Amino acid sequence: MEAAYLAKGWTVTARPAEADLLVVRGCSVTARAQRDCERRIDHLRRHYPKTPLRLCGCLPKAMKASSPAAQLPSGAAAVPAVPTRTARAYLKVQDGCSCACTFCIVPTFRGASVSVPFADVLDRARRFVEAGYRELVVTGCNLALYSSEGQHLPELVAALAAVSADCRIRLGSLEPGPCARETVSAMAAAPNVCRFLHIPVQSGSNRILAAMKRPYLVRDVEALVGTATKLLPGLGLGCDVMTGFPDESAFDFAATEGLLRRLPFNHAHVFPYSERPGTLAAAFGGAVPRDVRSVRAHQLADLVRTKREQFARRFLGREVEIVVEGERKTEGWTGEYLRCQTVSPAPRKARARIAVAKVHGDATLEGRLVSVSA
Repeated sequence: MEAAYLAKGWTVTARPAEADLLVVRGCSVTARAQRDCERRIDHLRRHYPKTPLRLCGCLPKAMKASSPAAQLPSGAAAVPAVPTRTARAYLKVQDGCSCACTFCIVPTFRGASVSVPFADVLDRARRFVEAGYRELVVTGCNLALYSSEGQHLPELVAALAAVSADCRIRLGSLEPGPCARETVSAMAAAPNVCRFLHIPVQSGSNRILAAMKRPYLVRDVEALVGTATKLLPGLGLGCDVMTGFPDESAFDFAATEGLLRRLPFNHAHVFPYSERPGTLAAAFGGAVPRDVRSVRAHQLADLVRTKREQFARRFLGREVEIVVEGERKTEGWTGEYLRCQTVSPAPRKARARIAVAKVHGDATLEGRLVSVSA
């Protein structure tokens, strides 16, 4: 969106008071996120009442008609978003979700799954590459649901990898299931697909997964991880985990903790459950005290943080590749999703190889610049 405005002659200002147009991308995935966005919009309207404001994202559909912010003009340029402040381009291929997880409000606001036509995705990918981007991040509300002209995510990954051998392909979050297993095979066949897989596990308890209406069991997660680590040696493995879902017992939590200890997860987004009005789970009984949810989340986050540091140390003495993001220093992400930096300068968006000599406490790699390619 920013790139679209820039192409039409607009410039970006950091001071709202100087703006001729304010654009707010609102989120309504959680009640807190929606409240924060509405407060921000209200602040902008009170302080800059004469400045047009455009609201986009999933927030417009979520906001009640009684909310003053709901009366704001909505919409945005219908063009692929080209991030101008990162070396990675985000390629959105799918939106919406046809699942019915009891904790999730997304299907209510974004509707059933809709996929960007296969040919259009490839065309956008080529334009990103021509614009100088050397990593494309494939995103969507539920990537496993991608479907266009008889093509699904595995075929899309293979086609994107073939667009340019000099451009890395990175996948966003991928639900466990048959599509994920087939996609892992497509990843293994393409060396320029990043060796990183993020799985929204949510819980290691089958009882809680059933209450969430997640379409898989713990054994399915274990099978996917087993296949992925076999086909993709050295894989960076991430997950989403929720603590304190209604009626989550100490035994259920122990099952989740055991899963994270047992499987080679080295990155995790751990968060305490938050009631979202409008979801089935918000009306469930057996609420877990908020302090218990928080303690459990911190416990799991600490566990995975330790595993991440151990994973990072495996790269000592080895060479890794990053796409340079920093303006003032050479830094970026490895294909396995580890932060890496060097003191030697390299052009932004370039692919740089670095010999790792040090691992910081936050699992950031540091080393000597070996080579640079545009």
